[in-house]
Amino acid sequence: MTSTILVTGGTGTLGGHVVSLLREAGRNVRVLSRHRRESAESVEYVTADLLSGEGVESAVAGVETVLHLAGGPKGDDRATGNLVEAAARAGVKHIVYISVIGADTMPIDWFRAKLGAERAIAECGIPWTTLRAAQFHDLVLDTVGKMAKMPVVPCPGGLRFQPVDSRDVAARLVELTLGQPAGLVPDLVGPTVYTMADLARGYLGARGKRRPMLPVRMPGKVGRAYRAADNLSLDGVLEGKRTWEDFLVERVSQ
Repeated sequence: MTSTILVTGGTGTLGGHVVSLLREAGRNVRVLSRHRRESAESVEYVTADLLSGEGVESAVAGVETVLHLAGGPKGDDRATGNLVEAAARAGVKHIVYISVIGADTMPIDWFRAKLGAERAIAECGIPWTTLRAAQFHDLVLDTVGKMAKMPVVPCPGGLRFQPVDSRDVAARLVELTLGQPAGLVPDLVGPTVYTMADLARGYLGARGKRRPMLPVRMPGKVGRAYRAADNLSLDGVLEGKRTWEDFLVERVSQ
């Protein structure tokens, strides 16, 4: 009989892919959610709040592996600290975490919180695996979709991205979850590096639209970090298979 795997953030886009793959692998899955859900035959749902810690002890009880996908605009370091403290007391044997490329280089609070979460996991005493990934296609789509509604699309110069498909990330996370703890593993990126203008043009083309584009300069230390490619990972990385263009064909093209 296989042990249960607890997945935090299992109701999101990435979590949905992960849960399906774990079930296909024949694993028992427990999903932690802030909102009550009815358990299905194949998936057990438990209600807990990682930020407050309420319900976390019960969520990790009897679990050997935790796959930590949950995240928010702030507080990821604190939420992860609550999770790993409860997991250590429960005797969890492996914790797998999805982080972001640039967690240790980008001067942005969200990235700093991700780095804090990484450190909480590395220092908790539980064997661990952390995967840093590039921005998902889904997030890029949301960003350029909003920008493309403007009469003129602002395109910050010098910014480059290497978006990755969430299904490729899910497949790698499941592989790591079913394997042995490996520490910080090679980053996972998309197969192509794009400028913001490239991404916007691809989206507009898929929608059959045109917009003039206006180069702008992102000021301050954040702008300098992006222009220095501190958000990219170019050496010793794993590459996903699905490109931005593939994603647009599936999600946008008519």
